[in-house]
Amino acid sequence: MVKIGLLSDTHGYWDEKYLHYFEPCDEIWHAGDIGSLEVAQRLAAFRTFRAVYGNIDGQDLRRLYPQTLRFTVEGAEVLMKHIGGYPGRYDPSIAGSLLARPPKLFISGHSHILKVKYDKTLGMLHINPGAAGKYGFHKVRTLVRFVIDAGVFKDLEVVELAG
Repeated sequence: MVKIGLLSDTHGYWDEKYLHYFEPCDEIWHAGDIGSLEVAQRLAAFRTFRAVYGNIDGQDLRRLYPQTLRFTVEGAEVLMKHIGGYPGRYDPSIAGSLLARPPKLFISGHSHILKVKYDKTLGMLHINPGAAGKYGFHKVRTLVRFVIDAGVFKDLEVVELAG
């Protein structure tokens, strides 16, 4: 059993609440638009850290993190890409990979809109954790926590960050 803390679109904004809410987590995943090397380093120093770069991330972050990341945790294959769309409307840059070999979990960011949806066609869960930073049109900052247990996703929590 592995507890995951997931966020996206920090845009260089650091909030000590990230560490508070990710305290019970084994790993932290960032779905892009990290915005600064400092944010990535602080999260990576706290827990096992996996990330992809987003469209606003500079070369310093692009050298450290890939555009697309496919990995397996606790028996579940995960695919993460910043700009990915959502079930029924996947971004053309990732649609081929999803259709050819759907993972059990697809994570994307970019839209700043929290969305958790099961894609019945591909048999895959999609999560966009919304935006944890302050830059953008979103009114509520969010992050997500969930558990992967023997390939099963459970105990998903949405955390709203005040301020």
